[in-house]
Amino acid sequence: MAPPPPIYAGSNDPLLEWALRQSGSGLAVRVAGSTQGLEELASGRALLAGCHLIDPASGTWNIPAVRSHLTGASHVVIHWAKRVQGLITAPGNPLKITGLEDAVRRGCRFALRGPGAGSQLLLEMLLARCGLSRDALVVAPNPVETHADLAAMIATGDADCGLGLQAAAGALAFLPLLHDECFDLVMARRDYFEPPVQALMAFAATREFTRRADYLGGYDIAQCGAVRWNG
Repeated sequence: MAPPPPIYAGSNDPLLEWALRQSGSGLAVRVAGSTQGLEELASGRALLAGCHLIDPASGTWNIPAVRSHLTGASHVVIHWAKRVQGLITAPGNPLKITGLEDAVRRGCRFALRGPGAGSQLLLEMLLARCGLSRDALVVAPNPVETHADLAAMIATGDADCGLGLQAAAGALAFLPLLHDECFDLVMARRDYFEPPVQALMAFAATREFTRRADYLGGYDIAQCGAVRWNG
């Protein structure tokens, strides 16, 4: 079997994408959402995938989704970070949004991620916990691919709020909803030992990486590099 191309596919993560560049991993980035990333990995179109997919039934992050998408091969799940997700709103929160249910009930315009994105699936789960559905949202036009694009829609007034990372909020207001979202890296077991992944993981152990995580905010990297599943 031919080796996969040197591509990272999957969920958008500001810290990871910066580290892929700074580490000299040589991996190109194809942001396509968590679900699509696993599909790219399964088809051999990517070497590395990133995901944050929760199983609503068990509350387990990523491993059920990996087992579902990656059958009949040896893969490993490596922890990257726990992240804080919440509602991003305009600077100073001028609409005085108090939470997700409040934003929906008042008809605030939501910026959304694309179908299959982990953040979009997480939003739907959080809505269900409030007894609401995706159909209850007032949606701003055109789904966005990245957390930065979502924040930009809010900053420019094209949306009132959206579910995104604390790390992407910057000067915008942020209302935390989930403090322990689990973001993991997935790859074939053999590819863990290849130079691109080894360069990335070595860089993740540096002080420069820790400083960047602290600067962005909303990251817990204490377990970065830990093996969560070896299938």
